[in-house]
This record gives sequence, structure tokens and C-alpha cells, in this order.
Amino acid sequence: MPYENVRPSLRKAGPAAGAAMLLLCLTPLATAAPAPVGSVQQAMEELAGVPGVVGAVGGAFVDGRPVGQGSAGSRLLDGHGGRIPTNARYRIWSQTKHMVATVVLQLVQEGRLGVDDKLGGLLPAVVEQDLVARADEITVRQLLRHTSGIPDWYAGRPNPDGSEGEPSFDVFDFSTPYRPLDLVRWSRGRPRTGEPGEKWSYSNTNYTLLGLVVEKLTGRHLATELHTRLFGPLGMTRTRLMVKPPDGVKGPHGHGYYPDSDGRPRDVDRYNAGLAGAGAGGVVSTAHDVSVFHRAFAQGRLLPPELRRILTDPLPGAAHPRGAGLHRCGEDFSIAGGLGPGSLAMTFYSADGRRQFAMSFTLSVKPGDVKIDAGRAVESVFCPSSSAAAP
Repeated sequence: MPYENVRPSLRKAGPAAGAAMLLLCLTPLATAAPAPVGSVQQAMEELAGVPGVVGAVGGAFVDGRPVGQGSAGSRLLDGHGGRIPTNARYRIWSQTKHMVATVVLQLVQEGRLGVDDKLGGLLPAVVEQDLVARADEITVRQLLRHTSGIPDWYAGRPNPDGSEGEPSFDVFDFSTPYRPLDLVRWSRGRPRTGEPGEKWSYSNTNYTLLGLVVEKLTGRHLATELHTRLFGPLGMTRTRLMVKPPDGVKGPHGHGYYPDSDGRPRDVDRYNAGLAGAGAGGVVSTAHDVSVFHRAFAQGRLLPPELRRILTDPLPGAAHPRGAGLHRCGEDFSIAGGLGPGSLAMTFYSADGRRQFAMSFTLSVKPGDVKIDAGRAVESVFCPSSSAAAP
């Protein structure tokens, strides 16, 4: 049934799984034991050989247990720095949005806001400072589903298919302490991408605003809410939200690079945390931890089904069904991913939540210029016999 602001009924709903902006093909829980797995290390070695990849790290999990880890390439450019540790932290980029959406919808479940509440009422500052056009018409639901029509602060203009375009800011500015409202302000002069609720068009501004909504309603920093509601209860001990520069990835990890104006790759490991946050994705995690989150999501332990459907129902006008991943090994795998200057990360997870394969790739080129067939890696690990038989 349509989900509306029926807050008392939501307070009676049972808990279910975490959030994702990716479409799912949900299937009943499997009862048979998973087939033997292939080599994660071999899969990482093959992917590290893709032009533009500096290093690759990944981990596969079945029923919450690791069944393979792998690392290939190098921590630094040109083979320097040794291999990335298999348990290294990495930026998960826009997989952060799935976590932020979870927190927002948990607040809906608690009756602290409704999915059809208007942005202008939740964040009066965006109206008072004229930061978002038509803020009194845009709903929480539209922000969550990227159907608000609010332009993206991250990219000067979206790609023709509505996906995220090239960064419009100085990628090599590692120190300016940007605030979320500063980022929202960047989007104000750009053309809207549609009427509120009309169609899907990816915009980091939607989630920058949702992060502010969480902080306004709770009186606590988004990083605190993510830890209290997700990272702590799920045992994601090596996961956190970066807040402001010079915050970065802790411990030995892979460094990413981005071409400067002369085309030379420059180290962007110190990427400005103020440009990440809830929007472009400031969470740093590991293959283990991010798999824990997606397992909880798929198995229904964080949100009731009616709220999860807000995130998983088909998106109007989307050129590519996001997350409509693979149908291999006798089941559906959805894809949660994200990218930014220097790296990209993705997690494949089965619809029943039993299997996950999380990967991160550090790059020497722009993320849009690298062609990684991660789906084939998933097949080689979770259904090696069918992968070997494929042409």
C-alpha cells in the first residue's frame, strides 16, 4: 500500500533491513548450503590488471563468515608501497547514502518525521537563505529517491542519463573547511532537473540535505547517529564518518590518484572530508564491515518492509535500473556502489543476505575512464563452475 504519514502504525512495525538507493530483486530466503567458492585472490589479481587500477582489495562472505580475501596491485602508484592489507579501510563513497537513508527512515519509523514532510518545514534555513528552490514542495521521499529535481552541487551538470557528472570543484583542495550548507549553496544557481517527484536524477545535494535533517531532528552530529544506530549495534568497529579536513583513512591503505590539468596523476588520498559527508559519501569502512551492513539490509534487521520499499521501488525516468545487478549462481545479486576522485568501491549482495562480495579499487585515472568487470569477479567466486563455462 502507499506509504504516507501514518506515524502510529509505523511505531508498531517490526525492524527490518538497512537502506539502499539500489533496486532489489528480493527472493525468499535460501535453505540450501551455498556452493563452494572460488579464489578471491585470483579475482583481485585479474581486476588489478585493468588499465587505470593501482590496487584492488576485496572480501567475500557467506552467512557472515569470511570465505576469501584478496589484495593485488600496490598501495601506491607504480608498484610502490607493497600490497594493500586485505583488512584495510577504504572510502565507500556513495554507499554512505544507503546508511544515511537508513537513519532517516528509522526516524520516520519512530514518528519523528514523515516521508511526505516538506523540506522547507524541516530545514527553514534553506528557505530563509534561498538555498533550495521550491523547498516547500519537495518531500523527504523525493530526497531519498533522487526525484526532488534539486541540482547536484558536486557536478556542474549531470550526465545525459541523469547520473553524476564530473566534479565542479577543485579536487586538489584538501584543506578548506566546507560546511554542508556551503555545498547546498553551490547548487542554487544551477538549473533544476525536473519537477518535484517527476523523474530520477542523481544529486548529492539530496543527501547533503538529509544529513542536515537528521542533525536538526536529533540535535546530534550525523556521525554520532550513524555510530549509535548502525555501526555500534552491527559491530562495524572499523567504520566511521569522516567529518572535516584533515580527517582521512586511518592505517595502511591504498592511495588513489586523479589527473591534474596536465594529465599527470596526483595523490588525492587527503581528499577533503568536507566535500564528502552525507552527500558525496564520507564513510570509511572495510570489506567486512560494509558487508555486515548490506547483510543486515537484505535480511530485514533495520527497517520495516514498507519503508524499505521507498528505496527499492522502481525509480521514475531512471535510464539504468540502479542495483539491478546479476542473476547468477541461481539467485539475484544487487549492487551497491560509489566512486569519487581516486577510487571506486562496490558491494554485491545476494537477495537473501547470505552472500556478499565487497571490493575497492584505487585508480590513477578518472573513475569514469576505467572499465572494471566486477560482476565477472562475483561469478568467479560464488559460482566458479558457471564462470569457467562462460565464453
